[in-house]
Amino acid sequence: MAKFVYKMQNILDIKNKLETQEKTAFAIEVQKLRTEEERLERIRKEIEYYEELIRGQGENKINILELKRCNEALEYKKNEEKTQIQHVKLAEKNVDIARGRLNKVMVERKTQEVLKEKAFEEFVKELNESEKKEVDELVSFTYNKS
Repeated sequence: MAKFVYKMQNILDIKNKLETQEKTAFAIEVQKLRTEEERLERIRKEIEYYEELIRGQGENKINILELKRCNEALEYKKNEEKTQIQHVKLAEKNVDIARGRLNKVMVERKTQEVLKEKAFEEFVKELNESEKKEVDELVSFTYNKS
C-alpha cells in the first residue's frame, strides 16, 4: 500500500507551533489580569480598613493626628484604586487581544487540518481506483487467457 504524504505538512506543523505560542501568550495575559485584579482587591480591603479606623475614631477618644493620618491614607488608597482600575482595564484589553490572535491561529490550523483530511480522502480514493483498475486488468487477463 502506498504511503500518504501531505505536501503541506510543514505548514501544518508551523500552524501547530504558532497555536502553542499563542496559547502560552494568552495564558500569560490571563495571569497578568488575575494579578492586577488581586492587587485591586487588596487595595479595596485597605480602603475598608482605613474607613473602619476612621469610624472607630469617632467612638473612642478622638485623636486628631491619627484621624488626619487615616484620612490622608484613605485618599491615597482611593487614588491608587483608580489607577489600579485602569491597570485592570488594560490587562482585560490585552487578554481580549491575545484571545483574538489565538482564535485566528486556531482557525488557520483547523483549515490546514481540513485540507489535510481532504487530501487524504483524495489519496484513498485514488488508491482504491488504482486497486480496482489492477483487479479489472487481472480479471480481464485471466478471462482472455482462458
